[in-house]
Amino acid sequence: MSSQPDKGSVTPATATSRRKKSYSELPIRVASALVLIPVVLWIIVIGQWAFLGLLCVGVALLSYEWGVMAAPKLARQMAAAICIAIIAATLTVYIGNMFLGLVVLGIGTLCAGVYIRLLKGPYLDAAYGVFYIGWPALVLIWLRGTDNGTYWVFFAFLIAWAADSAAYLVGKLVGGPKLWRKYSPNKTWSGFAGGMIAGMLTAGTLSDLTNLFKSNTAALLVGLITALATMGGDLWESMLKRRYGVKDSGTLIPGHGGLLDRVDGLMFAIVAIGGIRVLVMLGTVI
Repeated sequence: MSSQPDKGSVTPATATSRRKKSYSELPIRVASALVLIPVVLWIIVIGQWAFLGLLCVGVALLSYEWGVMAAPKLARQMAAAICIAIIAATLTVYIGNMFLGLVVLGIGTLCAGVYIRLLKGPYLDAAYGVFYIGWPALVLIWLRGTDNGTYWVFFAFLIAWAADSAAYLVGKLVGGPKLWRKYSPNKTWSGFAGGMIAGMLTAGTLSDLTNLFKSNTAALLVGLITALATMGGDLWESMLKRRYGVKDSGTLIPGHGGLLDRVDGLMFAIVAIGGIRVLVMLGTVI
């Protein structure tokens, strides 16, 4: 019997090499965040066309990454179909009609799928791409337009960033049992716990500054739910990348990979905060 390790096995030397590479990328990740985060937060504050423009640019980049990942031979066609559908729906919500925006998104999902099917491509992936990228985009543009919209968007972004960063750092420093080895072998339960705690603390701090919630307990619950959504979004994208056989969705952001790699958890966090915002508008105890 051969003494060579299996091709898919991880030897001690390989594990050590991966850890060194991960730590060497940390300064790049930090530098990227220090540049991008202030810009994004400032545009959220400005709102209006600047916010809409940033969102549309993000949708275009995410659509392209999705096309490359899901249909390399039809990447541009799929990206164009997804992007057009989502931006049309986003503009509809921006002018003040969320329900009609959802209708437009549904029609766009159908059209994108039919178009890629005519090209003999993976039409279900095209349709899912519209929904996957488009739903958070619609919620985000709607959320920014509600009362105290800036604060609500801050909750989504800052909780997601805090949870994601804490999960990464705690996972690297503490390690331990893997969270979901099959699809995301680098994520650990310790990182998951660190992300949950960071999300709750961030929500509590933001609540003290904004007074959006009736109690600290409600704020901590919001942080827990949003951080959980963030972790779920990260794991979901890991599963999608494994399905498509890619390590990263792209190379746009140094140290992070593609834009989808950076906002996968944020997309789910936005939807979670959107649901919480609806509950507040309905007068719940939150």
